[in-house]
Amino acid sequence: MLGKHTAIVLFILAFVTVYRKVFETVLFYAALPTDGASGHLLAGLDVGILILVFIAFFMLRTSVRLPVGQFFVVSSALIAVLAVVLIGKGVAALQEAGMLDVTSLDFPSMDMLGLYPSLQTVTAQIVALLTVVNSMVMNTCANKKAS
Repeated sequence: MLGKHTAIVLFILAFVTVYRKVFETVLFYAALPTDGASGHLLAGLDVGILILVFIAFFMLRTSVRLPVGQFFVVSSALIAVLAVVLIGKGVAALQEAGMLDVTSLDFPSMDMLGLYPSLQTVTAQIVALLTVVNSMVMNTCANKKAS
């Protein structure tokens, strides 16, 4: 059970995170109508709201049966894969900008997976992957100790 202080800190953190994201979204949408795409913007907003209502309705109907633990395991795995892909794309972007050296390797580029034929991108992805695996092992060991 959370202590009062911890719950307050978590609430403030969640509030600031959501508020920041909402502020970014409002600024983004405020800049879009200046391009003369107001109709498309409103149509996209309407479609997004409809999709959100559908997802909320679906989740409220199925949340009792939703295995929360399994949901977090799957979403954590997706985030881990995304982290590895994004670090590869980030390093490749830094190389394109000339901020990092490029040491070419002999294998094909797979943009969708963020795999690029350079020692720097592969090394960064291996480090990210090892960090994810290490975190999973430490979490599993901690859970076994607690049981």
